[in-house]
Amino acid sequence: MLPLAQEIHAALQGRYAFETIFVDDGSTDGTSPAVLAARQQGMPEIRLIRHDVRSGQSAAVATGVRESRAPWIATLDGDGQNDPADIPNLLAAAHGATSPKLRLVMGNRTTRRDTWLRRLSSRVANAVRGSLLNDGTPDTGCGIKVFDRAVFLDMPRFNHMHRFMPALFQREGYEVVSVPVNHRSRTKGQSKYGVNNRLWVGIVDIFGVMWLIRRASPRIRIHEET
Repeated sequence: MLPLAQEIHAALQGRYAFETIFVDDGSTDGTSPAVLAARQQGMPEIRLIRHDVRSGQSAAVATGVRESRAPWIATLDGDGQNDPADIPNLLAAAHGATSPKLRLVMGNRTTRRDTWLRRLSSRVANAVRGSLLNDGTPDTGCGIKVFDRAVFLDMPRFNHMHRFMPALFQREGYEVVSVPVNHRSRTKGQSKYGVNNRLWVGIVDIFGVMWLIRRASPRIRIHEET
């Protein structure tokens, strides 16, 4: 965790007011001590949130967003494959947008540093999701992204929702863009994803998201009379 924290610090220090939230999803691999040790290395912006029990990636993302204090959120995976140096580019795309409806900037891993099986399973899963949800996003599984906190907190919450954020933001009436990002070899842990849990298990989730999209109610804008 220390190298990742140092990279985030180097990418953002002096450019933005920021906090770095690590969510320990009930791990047993010493994640929390490593994060606390990183905080002692001149990075007081680090905060550690722990789950009592393992709850999954979507729950960890939701916890981090809920506990954050900033209007814009940047997320990235903890395995070292996402490059924190890309965060300023994603933020620039979000803040420099000409459309006020842009609320999600997705990373697009144009050059994957994964095994052939993971690249294949991801390609198949993205193709199926894209054809069924029509979200116009080439890499919905990319962990590094920047989005509006308030919009995220207003969306329906369910397991694996992090895989469908473009479609869910569009369901709320907002726009999504993708920006090319760096992708690196894994430095921590092992991948738990393959063809089975990227495609076949996710089919149920896809149909659930399609149901949510069909049942979406018009966004109501309110004005107080004075």
